[in-house]
Amino acid sequence: MKPPSTIPAIRVVMMPRDVNPQGTIFGGVLLSLIDQGAFVEALRQAPRRFVTVSFKQVEFHRPVLVGDVLSLWAESTRIGRTSITVRVRVLAQREGEPQDINVTEAEVTLVSVDDQGRPTPILE
Repeated sequence: MKPPSTIPAIRVVMMPRDVNPQGTIFGGVLLSLIDQGAFVEALRQAPRRFVTVSFKQVEFHRPVLVGDVLSLWAESTRIGRTSITVRVRVLAQREGEPQDINVTEAEVTLVSVDDQGRPTPILE
């Protein structure tokens, strides 16, 4: 397993199109970004075709606001024969806040698949 990356898997600015009626960013938008961040980390570990099979322990700690700059930090925690588990932390850089805010975290499991969608070994 490669060591944790020293750069975020993804950085993105939250825009008004992603706001729910309460004025915060939809949780589904964050889940999509987490899925993408986990995928980027899986590819960093092994250049394979990966599909997401599960999200585990998604925790929304703080709301995300329009204008927040999110950094998604992804780290592989386990590589099995055909699956990889990735922990993703989402930090928000927010105007007026001196430090990044830990807003969300999740554990994602992805499986390496072949052209027919069947599980295939990650490391050969």
